[in-house]
Amino acid sequence: MKKLVILCILPFLLLTSCSKSNKPAKNENTSIVSESDSKSSNRTTSKYTIKDYFPFNENSKLTYKGSGSEYAQKNVFVDYIKNNKIQLRIVNPGTTAGEILEISNGELRLLDTKEEFYYRDDLTSIDNSKYEILLKEPLIKGTSWTLANGSKRYISDLNKEIFTPYAKYNAIEVTTESTESKSYDYYVLNVGLVKSLYKSKNMEVSTSLEKIEKNVPVSQTIKFYYPDYINNKIIYTKKTLNFNTNDKINPYFEKYFKETPNNNISQLINSNVKINKVSLNLKTNTVEIDFSDNLLNEKNSSSGLESSILQCITNTLADYYNVDKVYLTINNKPYTSGHISLKENEPLKINLNNTIEYK
Repeated sequence: MKKLVILCILPFLLLTSCSKSNKPAKNENTSIVSESDSKSSNRTTSKYTIKDYFPFNENSKLTYKGSGSEYAQKNVFVDYIKNNKIQLRIVNPGTTAGEILEISNGELRLLDTKEEFYYRDDLTSIDNSKYEILLKEPLIKGTSWTLANGSKRYISDLNKEIFTPYAKYNAIEVTTESTESKSYDYYVLNVGLVKSLYKSKNMEVSTSLEKIEKNVPVSQTIKFYYPDYINNKIIYTKKTLNFNTNDKINPYFEKYFKETPNNNISQLINSNVKINKVSLNLKTNTVEIDFSDNLLNEKNSSSGLESSILQCITNTLADYYNVDKVYLTINNKPYTSGHISLKENEPLKINLNNTIEYK
């Protein structure tokens, strides 16, 4: 329940990135505006866009220190950047979440949030008309809008002095007011969102920028299953894979379906076979994988070995996506060979019995 509370009260998590030249020295004030007068401040910030205050930067790892909840601390990675959309991976001590954001028509929009997001699908194609507006142009004091839940959100300050573990900044302050709470989000020119603060009668939770690292990939350890047909069992090996921004999972599945731990273990697919697509169907919570049609042409195995190969493909995908079923097709048609024929929409089911780790 705690996780859900934090994910709700901090509805979007932090993407920031800057070069060493953008990082101020400790206790050095970094101003966004040069005038203290509010009218002058409005003129200064109005020449910038949301992209200036929420830059998209690839291959970054951002560390945030939290207080008020064990789940307030987090690391933020950038999975995908596609034109005006960005997909973030937010890792806190309790869970991993995915967020898809968009800059469109002078608005920073949170399109969707996926909880328990341990896989690596590209969700930037999501189009959600019920998005949440996080920041809105013009970037001047007083710009305001109303959220779907009735809360009021507005730009409340253009030159707010903010202290974070990483540096001191002058920031745009965005306030969100509801009947029972207030929250504050702070954006810095050429840096991004550096701090979020939530306050209610009984709780105060803060998340502040602590560290920015460049060229840091997302690492995932995946189990790949293979048939040890001679010994009538299934083995698995663990592979730690590193993903940069916009790297997809498909080539890695293809690579390790073709490689084996030793020469006595059968390949899952031959060298000429391609994976056309693999992804999680969010509606049915099943994995869908589609192979090139030469998957069948390349097979010369017995029915028993063929069944074991299909089981290993299923186990690998279902284990990674944390589901029970996999739909396997050949050029979008049901899998049919001389030994095994799957009906339309007939799933393969995970079975981890009699599996051991290969040493």
